[in-house]
Order: sequence, then C-alpha cells, then structure tokens
Amino acid sequence: MEVQRNFFIIIFLLASFLIWKSWHVQSSPSDQIERKIYRELNSKNHDRDNTNKIVIQNDVLRLVVNMNGGDIEEASLINYKDKLNSSNILKLLETSSDFTYQVQSGLIGPDGLDNFNNHTRPLYVSKKNFFKLDKSKKELRVPMFFYKDNGVIYTKTFILKPNKYILEIEYTIHNPTDKELKVKMFGQLKQTIQLPKNRDIYSSNFALQTFRGAAYSSSNQKYEKYTFDDISSNKNLYITTKDGWIAMLQQYFAVAWIPEVNTDSNIIYTSYTNNSIATIGYKSSSINIPANSQSIIKSKIWIGPELQQEMALIAPNLDLTVDYGYLWFLSQPLFKLLSVLHNIIGNWGFSIIAITLIMRAITYPLTKAQYSSMAKMRDLQPKINELKEMFKNDKQRMSQEMMLLYKKERINPLGGCLPIFIQMPIFLSLYYMLISSVELRHAPFMFWIKDLSGQDPYYVLPVIMGLTMFFIQKTSSNNVADPLQQKIMNFMPILFTAFFLWFPSGLVLYYIVSNLVTIIQQKIILSKFKKQSKK
Repeated sequence: MEVQRNFFIIIFLLASFLIWKSWHVQSSPSDQIERKIYRELNSKNHDRDNTNKIVIQNDVLRLVVNMNGGDIEEASLINYKDKLNSSNILKLLETSSDFTYQVQSGLIGPDGLDNFNNHTRPLYVSKKNFFKLDKSKKELRVPMFFYKDNGVIYTKTFILKPNKYILEIEYTIHNPTDKELKVKMFGQLKQTIQLPKNRDIYSSNFALQTFRGAAYSSSNQKYEKYTFDDISSNKNLYITTKDGWIAMLQQYFAVAWIPEVNTDSNIIYTSYTNNSIATIGYKSSSINIPANSQSIIKSKIWIGPELQQEMALIAPNLDLTVDYGYLWFLSQPLFKLLSVLHNIIGNWGFSIIAITLIMRAITYPLTKAQYSSMAKMRDLQPKINELKEMFKNDKQRMSQEMMLLYKKERINPLGGCLPIFIQMPIFLSLYYMLISSVELRHAPFMFWIKDLSGQDPYYVLPVIMGLTMFFIQKTSSNNVADPLQQKIMNFMPILFTAFFLWFPSGLVLYYIVSNLVTIIQQKIILSKFKKQSKK
C-alpha cells in the first residue's frame, strides 16, 4: 500500500511538472510581461496624435516609418539640398496627396502578417517615437513589436550605422507554439509614375535625359532597366533568381532592395495600380520556423545618392545603377580618373581641365595626323582643281585620278575626319558622366560657376566656347574652296553655342579647354609642316 501511494505521488509530481513546463512555454512570465508592455505601448501609440509614425535618424538619413506595416514613407538625405543654394534638405521618399514614393516590406504566407488583398497590415508598437544614432555608438537598432493571440512574437528591427545610406531590416520571429510556422518575406518599392510639378530633383533641362524608372539584377542578368511604360502596360516581370536586387532609379539617387534571406530563390515582380503607381518588388521562397524556436530573416536596403564605390561593395552590379547610357564602358574609367585627379587637386572644375589635357595628350598623334593631312590637302588643292576641270565630264575618271594623286602623295583624304570620330564618344561619355555622377551635383568651380552639373547661369562659358570654335573654323576654312561649305562652317559655331547654352557647365568647360589646346596644337603642327615644306 505504501509503495502504491508513493507511485501515485511520483506520477502526480511528474504530471504537475509537465503541465507547468507546458504552461511556461506557452505563457512564460517574460511573455506575459512583454504582452503587458505591448498593450501599454499599443495604447500610447494610438494616443500619439493618431499618426502612428516614428522617426529614425543617423548622420546622413532621416526616415519616417509608419507603424501600420512598418513601411518607410519618408526619407530625407541630410547632406544634400533639394536645390542649389537652398536651405531645405532633399526629400527622396515621400507620401503626399499627389505623389507617393515608399519602401514597403513585410511577411506574407500562411503565418505572415501582411495581406494586401484584404488590406491587412500589422500595427506595430515601439517604445519611443524618435530614435537618433548616438555618436558614441556603432549602430542604432530600432525594434517594433507585434504579438499574435497564439503567443507568436514578431519583431521588426531597423538597423542603421554611422554615415551609411545602407540599412538592414531584420525580422525576428519567436514561435513558442507546437506548430511549425511558414512565412515569406517581401520587399517592394512603389512610386507614382506622373511627377508633380514641384519635383525638380527628377527633371533635367538637357537634351539627353537621364533614366527614371525601375531596374533589377538577377542570376542571369547583371543589370536591366525596366521602364514605367513597361510596368503601366502590364508587361509585368516574374523572374526567379537566387541572388540580385531591385531598384528605383532617377538622376543622382537610387533606392534598392538587396535580399539576404537564406532561401532557395527569390521572385522579382512588378505591378501597376489604377492610381498610376508602379511597383517593383521581391518575395522569398517559404521560410520555416520550427515549433518552440526563433528565426531571424534579414534584408538590406540602400536609400541615397548613387555612390559607385560604396554601392559596388554592397552587392554585385549595384554600382551599374549610375546611368551612363550606352557609353558606360568609357564613362566609368573616365570617372575613376576624374576622381583620382579630384583627390589630388581638390576642385572638380580644375580636375575637368586636367582630364581634358590628359585626353588631348593621348589623342595628340591623331590630331597631328589630322592637321598634317589638312596641310597636305591644302598644298594639293591646285592639282585637285586641275583634275576636276580636266575630267569634269567624267566623274568616274576624275575619282580614279584623285585617288592616284592621294596615293602618290601619301595622303589619306579621311585622315582629317578620324579625330572627330574619336572625340565624339569621349564627348558623349563625359556628358553622361557629368549629368549622372552625384559627386558633381552642385559642385562649384570658381567665380559664378556654383554647379558644374548645371548650365552656366550667365551663359559666359558657352559664348567663350563659341568664340574658340569660330577661331578654329576660320583657320580650318582655308582648306575649303566651296563658298557654300565655308558659309556652313562659319555658321556651325553659332549653332553649337545655342546648343551649349543648356549643357552642363562642366562639359562646356571641357570643350573650351579642348578648343584652346586645339588652337595651340594647330599652330605648332602647321608651323612645323611649313618649315618642312620649305626644305
């Protein structure tokens, strides 16, 4: 009887222990305390001017996050002004009645919190409504909490570091239940296609516009732009990839999601809504959170200027978001050379002068061949005129005789055109570099030139450029006998001056220096040729 009683006591104690343990897992004191804090914070959040928004800030970024979903609805770049000589900092992301540009993220799937079809988003809570990175800290972590009735705790944490435009978004999912959870993380960028009139940071006065729209990188494509027209016409993307990123681009600035979830693959997608909003996003494959465990899901996002060196370290091909157009293979090395010169000189304007001198020194052999060919053609002009008069009724014979003359005198009639074909790609690549490199945005030169990426406000540089071009044309027109061709050549400086009125002042500066070098080289080469001819 005593043994039986002891046995029942042991069974009772064991059962009590198992019941206590189960209760502890489902509703631990810490969870109860956290849920109590959650209820209190939830009440305070609702009472806070009914805005449910928090502000997160480091040295370079100021973010406004909506607690309903945890989306970034505003982002300001502290070190950049919206306009030249303005006191207002540049607002890259915003949410207003006429324009929307947001960063959204969340968890979808069977146990996710977000359901856009039902317009369901989790209402997170936080301990404060303002967070700023302390100068003595290496990072700022801003957690937001959401508790489900079944005891599952979702924590969405924003992680910012000093002087960085890259931030992490981290989801911590604490699953105290006996059921495995399944979620998918998504991140997307949404923007109104039609720009309001006051959005000057997107516009450009130049003839060649920079790209504004979506872009992505995948396992099969390093870099691909996707226009708003493609999205609005419902040519939606649906790409499966193991790595890559998605982005929204504009002149000088970019916002990009870089997934870091440990899943088999991600899906890149686009969508369009009737209120003229284009969306590009990604979603991960299913992520399993085992029972009675905790899992962390991470992703990174870039919000800021297109700083090529920093972006290249964050993700492969992310630096390609700097839109250099079709001549990117020339613009990229030119910018690297310009950056090296700027590190030495300290002024972007004088760096442009230096790179112009370097490029003209490299192309000097072509310039020499050009003017030597022009000088020889000028000396041959009487003989060419004789051939034209002799065979004026036989065009084919005249062409044959002229080719024999060129061969005899060792002259390439196209030699004067080759340097022009060489310089045009350099000119265009410099153009794209100047209007696409954020380092040159609002970069001053000297005197009245306060922004090398913008036009000369007083049109002084274009006029100087036109005068130098006119001087070159007058010197070169001595080789042209046809009066009509001479008139066309004399008109070219006026036409170019009109075009250059709206070009970046840095590009006009390059062309002025290039023309001055041309004038000097022309005099040196032609004077040497005259001396050789006399001998």
